[in-house]
Amino acid sequence: MLRNKKILLGVTGGIAAYKSPSICSILRKQGAEVKVIMTEAAKKFISPLTMQTMSGNICYDQMFNQLTNMDVGHISLAKWADIIVVAPATANIIGKFANGISDDLLSTVFMASRSKVIIAPAMNTYMLNSPANQKNMKTLKDRGIIVLDTEKDVLACKDVGEGKMLSPKEIVDEIDTCLTAKDFEGKNFVITAGPTIEPIDPVRFLSNHSSGKMGYAIARRAKKRGANVTLISGPTNIEIPNVDNFVRIKTTQDMFDQVGKYFDNADVLIKAAAPADYKPKYYSKEKIKKNSSYDLNNIELEKNPDIAKYYGSKKSKQIIVGFAAESTNIYEYAKEKLNSKNLDMIVVNNIVREGAGFSADTNIASIIDKNLKIEDFNIMTKIELADKILNRISKLFS
Repeated sequence: MLRNKKILLGVTGGIAAYKSPSICSILRKQGAEVKVIMTEAAKKFISPLTMQTMSGNICYDQMFNQLTNMDVGHISLAKWADIIVVAPATANIIGKFANGISDDLLSTVFMASRSKVIIAPAMNTYMLNSPANQKNMKTLKDRGIIVLDTEKDVLACKDVGEGKMLSPKEIVDEIDTCLTAKDFEGKNFVITAGPTIEPIDPVRFLSNHSSGKMGYAIARRAKKRGANVTLISGPTNIEIPNVDNFVRIKTTQDMFDQVGKYFDNADVLIKAAAPADYKPKYYSKEKIKKNSSYDLNNIELEKNPDIAKYYGSKKSKQIIVGFAAESTNIYEYAKEKLNSKNLDMIVVNNIVREGAGFSADTNIASIIDKNLKIEDFNIMTKIELADKILNRISKLFS
């Protein structure tokens, strides 16, 4: 999470500078404080006023300006930043950084900094792949600087190839990853998410309203915190997070089987999915017609395997976290589920409360541990709740 993080954004003279205000916007929405340094060439593409407005701070664009820099500007900015992000980074600034040239404010701040640095290259394909630029980027990588990839696309010069800067969202995601403590490094997480579907015939099926958002949020945050993440997901319509292993399933039996493949090596199993408890006893290979003998008003059902309960009975070293979506007596039902399924903790929410529904980006939840201690949370984003859950898991390892 980027709340209260101090981000120093360097903007250099490339056409991709038009994306820099969006980077500022996303960072501030996530609670970060942003200051901006612009090179002289950058000001040919966007104005300092734009970056000042988007960052909410003075835009630094001169090496010697006593009106804004009453202290030693390049030193104070270098000390202030938790991370320096240069986006876009031209071949020129990459060359300066790699070879110790400090002839403007951005390059001198880089020279004086001891913080983490991310560089987002943006340039023509031939410039990107030139021996000099490749050598410079390798030099920076060898020094621990994070040099992001570029995308292949039609470039501003009409060439087609690598060199397009990553999107603002992707760059902010890299910043978040870089600044997140890796407290789960070496731990194997298996996370289930989304609904399952139980087919009646080739057209119809039984399912539920689970969106998968909570499970995906936990997977994203666990990965950023250093875990090796396997995400087993039912059908969803949301972006697949960057995890080590993504497994798409349909039915509860599919999910049960896939959890079994990874369970023995797992350190943590988080059951955030909403698998169907029942499935039709009989499946019709052909679409059931309204006038057929099959009575759709009376579909005979049979129980699906209880994934959490089964693997709760099999666990050895694993920490197992369950979820309960309830509408009444939420604590009582959650505690019963916690005990009967041998869980280490359970996350429960009242699905009828506004802001806590399946498809919402927010949640209102409580965590109950094995000692039946309850911790209630106010409404927050599912990403924020994911970190609350992971923080509790982290304590179980200590």
